[in-house]
This record gives sequence, structure tokens and C-alpha cells, in this order.
Amino acid sequence: MKEIHSVEDLNSRIKRVLVTEEEIKEAVKKAGQEIDKIYDGRPILLVSILKGSFVFMADICRQVTVPCEIGFMCAKSYYDGTTSPGVVKITMDLDCDISGYHVVIVEDIIDTGRTLKDILRILGARNPISLHVVTLLDKPSRRLVEIEADMALFTVPDHFVIGYGLDCGEYYRNLPYIAEYSED
Repeated sequence: MKEIHSVEDLNSRIKRVLVTEEEIKEAVKKAGQEIDKIYDGRPILLVSILKGSFVFMADICRQVTVPCEIGFMCAKSYYDGTTSPGVVKITMDLDCDISGYHVVIVEDIIDTGRTLKDILRILGARNPISLHVVTLLDKPSRRLVEIEADMALFTVPDHFVIGYGLDCGEYYRNLPYIAEYSED
């Protein structure tokens, strides 16, 4: 990533908006309603995969009406670049026993699928009542492992995307929309 010196430098790397703020709000509202239907009043544990999903998690949490707790895990795969080196590292784990919970993993994007597959393996071994995945974005053209979300709000093409929690070199997480990042 080129060095950032100004707001203009940041803005010049936003190639185009792929998903608007309004589209995200509507999809998150529907996802919350769907989660409510699935769990029908049963308590859930929403698990945010940091850092990218924190904005999505906050919005989903406010949309569900079933009793919910939240938890956080941190898994890194991109570090500072725009391509994944293929190494998934859990840098922060849950601090609770999930064996009595319906667990909903809240993910920002499923790209290669390696990170999510590792997280599902780890959490599945802890015997939750159920384990489901809701992802904001799905990028099936990049999938390297066989995995699908139970709920994907948007499918995006094979572009590096930023905004609504997703970053490039820690920048752009604050954008209220999803945009294609320009590496030029």
C-alpha cells in the first residue's frame, strides 16, 4: 500500500462504491429479522471476528430481538497488504464456555474461506448447541476451501473491498458503504 499523506490520498484510492449505506441498512435489518425467526426467542451468542466485522456486529446486534450475548475473536490473515499470505492466526480467543449456546459467527467477508474454516473447526470442537455463520460479504470466486455461510448479505466480485469495517492497512473502516479499493 502506498503511503497515506492526506484525506485526498485516502479518497483517491476509492475506485467505486459497490454497496451503498442504504443497501447495507436494509440488508442488516432483514438479516436481524431472519435471525429472530431462526432462533424463535432462544438466546444466542453473537461472535464477532475482529477487526473487520465490528461495525456489522454492532448493527446486527441492534436488529435482533432474541436475547443475545456478544463475544469477540480476532483472526488475522491479511496483515497490511491486499492479498492473503495463506496463514491464519487466532490472536484473541473467546473467554467463555460456548457449550450451552446457539453461536452465530458474525463475519465481515468470506474470501478464500480459510480463516472461517479454521474458526468453525475451533468453535465446533467446543460443542455449541448450534453454530451458524452470517457474513456481510461473500466472494465465492476466491474460495480455496469448501465453505458457505448460512446467511450472506451481499456477493461481491473479485476486487479488494473496503469500508463498513473492512480495511486496507487499517484505513477505510469508517466508510459507511462498501467500495472497491484502487491499488493504482
